[in-house]
Amino acid sequence: MLRASICGLIAVALTACSSTNLPRGEQAYAMFPAPTGETRPSEYKIGPLDVLKITVFQEPDLSLEEVPVDASGDVLLPLIGLVEAAGKTGTELSTAIAGRLGERYLIDPQVSIIVSQSASQNITVEGAVKKPGIFEIQGQANLIQAMALAEGPTQTAKLGEVIVFRRKEDGLYAAQFNLDDIRKGQADNPQILAGDIVVVGNSFAKALFRDFLQLSPLLATVFVRLDGR
Repeated sequence: MLRASICGLIAVALTACSSTNLPRGEQAYAMFPAPTGETRPSEYKIGPLDVLKITVFQEPDLSLEEVPVDASGDVLLPLIGLVEAAGKTGTELSTAIAGRLGERYLIDPQVSIIVSQSASQNITVEGAVKKPGIFEIQGQANLIQAMALAEGPTQTAKLGEVIVFRRKEDGLYAAQFNLDDIRKGQADNPQILAGDIVVVGNSFAKALFRDFLQLSPLLATVFVRLDGR
């Protein structure tokens, strides 16, 4: 199901690359800003299949070294049963667990949460890159780093047509960036967050031209070199 969703997004992206409907330039950076010196890293949000360490102060029987978040995003805890964890920060989950414990079992419980294993800090890079796939990121990342994880764009990549997809609470957003300008320092390097999908457009004319030259190298001189992106 996840793979099918990604493939669907890629199909949309490749179609959108040839249109002018996607935000770009200032509009793109308004949606997907580049990190600044004043930007504070957002607190990590727990996801399905993460593993947590939950400590209840002075309550060793209620403290757990390894608590898996199930595929539905819940954790199973002593006394209080299932607690929804996915989408919450560690602070938010600590408050929720303390509240449940305080209702019937403990007076002013103190709960701390540590994410010991993260399964949800991933991004997807697809399209005209050398090594498309799903990659784990640690903390904050940017578009250049995402490209490095995928071993860079291919020779036929359209560097001016890099699309970033991001799902927010109110829907799916997409914007187009110019990787060539970013590399040259002529445009900001947008922040890439866990869950983002990056799709690099492909110059099919270049690809066909290169394939033809490989088949007919003696005819190369009759063609004009395709330098435009």
